[in-house]
Amino acid sequence: MIGKMNSLSFRERVYTITRQIPNGNVATYGQVASLAGNPRAARAVGMCMKTNPDAPRTPCHRVVAADGSLTGYSAGNGIITKKEMLISEGVVFHGELVDLNHSQWSPCKKETVLHQ
Repeated sequence: MIGKMNSLSFRERVYTITRQIPNGNVATYGQVASLAGNPRAARAVGMCMKTNPDAPRTPCHRVVAADGSLTGYSAGNGIITKKEMLISEGVVFHGELVDLNHSQWSPCKKETVLHQ
């Protein structure tokens, strides 16, 4: 399975990882980039989320900035809709920021790769 994940394009790895973010959790753009094998590609993850062809199966609303802020979201009313979706899933906020200490996904990289 590890070889299978490595044979995917960066974009496909990003979408595979994003699909694994559980309801009630978020991941940061940088976290997804690291799990996809390129820790310096947070902006590229953002572009993948922007062009997500498979929402809601690929829950791009669960990917947030490193400080917990909500950035671009094209569905509904944009960031307002993103926040409403995350709250409905049980993600904890402090004001406008996701409480990453409480809601950030903490996968084991090996599990992420093996459980596509």
